[in-house]
Amino acid sequence: MKIQSGKVVSIKMSKTLVVEVVRQSIHPLYKKILRKSKKYHVHNEDPGIKLGDMVTIVKTRPLSKTKHYKVGEKL
Repeated sequence: MKIQSGKVVSIKMSKTLVVEVVRQSIHPLYKKILRKSKKYHVHNEDPGIKLGDMVTIVKTRPLSKTKHYKVGEKL
């Protein structure tokens, strides 16, 4: 079970959020810290989550063509 945390960047769809997960890695040669981000479509039943909230997302079975995660909890 894969758990990640990210920021809600869109709430325009019904029962679906777009969550941006940012991770950091170090460049192997130049040792610079790189920020990489990815957006996930996440299934949401809770109407209390707003734009800008931090949430945890949990990998689940495919719920649609693009949704493979659901909201774990609001941080």
